[in-house]
Amino acid sequence: MFLVTGGAGFIGSNLVASLAERGLGPVTVCDYFGNDAKWRNLEKHPVREIVSPDDLPMWLAAKSGALKAVFHMGAISATTETDVDLILRTNLTLSQDLWRYCSVEGIPFIYASSAATYGDGERGFDDDNSPNALAALRPLNAYGWSKKLFDDFAVAEADAGNAPPFWAGLKFFNVYGPNEYHKGSQRSVAHQLFEQIRDHGNVKLFKSHHPDYSDGGQMRDFVHVEDCVKQMLWLLETRSESGVYNSGSGKARSFKDLAEAAFTAMGREPEIDYIDTPPAIRQHYQYFTEANMGRVRGLGYDANALSLEDGVANYIKSFLTTDDPYR
Repeated sequence: MFLVTGGAGFIGSNLVASLAERGLGPVTVCDYFGNDAKWRNLEKHPVREIVSPDDLPMWLAAKSGALKAVFHMGAISATTETDVDLILRTNLTLSQDLWRYCSVEGIPFIYASSAATYGDGERGFDDDNSPNALAALRPLNAYGWSKKLFDDFAVAEADAGNAPPFWAGLKFFNVYGPNEYHKGSQRSVAHQLFEQIRDHGNVKLFKSHHPDYSDGGQMRDFVHVEDCVKQMLWLLETRSESGVYNSGSGKARSFKDLAEAAFTAMGREPEIDYIDTPPAIRQHYQYFTEANMGRVRGLGYDANALSLEDGVANYIKSFLTTDDPYR
C-alpha cells in the first residue's frame, strides 16, 4: 500500500493518477477536502482509504508493516500565508514525524520540497546537499523557510544514520497542469493566462524593471506536473541515491513565451499588455529561475521534459477547454 499525503491536491492527485495508470497500489490518501470541488481531483482513480490528517498518527500505528512507500505531498503551499506557527506545524513538524516513522519502519519516503528554498536565486539553483550549501540559502517567505528547515533536517538525520532506507526530497519549480483549480490565487501562471485569454482576449504581463530583461522577458523554469510525477516514480523505482533534488524542466523560459504558447494553443493571435510590477513586490522580484537537473541526470534519469509549447498545449487542449478538466 502507498500513502500519499496531500493526495487530493495538485501534485498529489496527479501522482495518485499515475500510480493507478501503472497498476501500482492500493493507495491511501491523506488530505483535507473542505467544501469545494477538490474531491473531483480523485474521482477517476481507485483509492483504498481516505484519512484525515488529524487521524493519521492512529492510522499509521495500525498499518505497521503494510506500507510500500510514503509520498509526502501535503503542505501549506501558499507563499502568502502569514500564520508561521501553522506553517511550521504543517510543513515541518508533521514532516519530521513521518520521517521518523519511515525510519523506524524501514519505508521509502519521498517528499515535496520547493524551489522557494533558493530565495532570490543569487546563489544559483544547484541542488547541492552539502551542509554549507544548504546553510547559505535564504528563502524569501515563511513557506520557503519551512521547506528549507525540513531539507536541513533530512540531510542532517541521514548523515547521522537516522533515515528511511531510501528518501528523496524534490524542489519543485513552477509547476503547472491539471487538477490545480482549487488553489485560487496560487494557481499556475499558465492557468491564469488561459483564463485571461478566454475571458478578455488578451493578457497582462509585468513590465521589466531590470536593465537585462525586456518587458515580459522575466524567466522561470515552468515544468508540467507530469514530469514531476515521472521523476518521483523513477526515484522510487531505482532508489539510486537518497537526497534532495531539483524538479524542473531544466530550461528557463520567459513569461512572454508562456503567453504566446497559450495563445497558440487557443488558436489566437498574441495580444499582450504590459503593466508596472507592483511596488510592494518589485524590490524582491525574481527575474530568473532555472533548475539545474545535473544531479538526477547523473544518476541515469533520462526522461525528456515536455517543452513549454507542448506542455501548455496539452494542458489547454486536453483539459482546460474540455467539459471535464480533471485528470
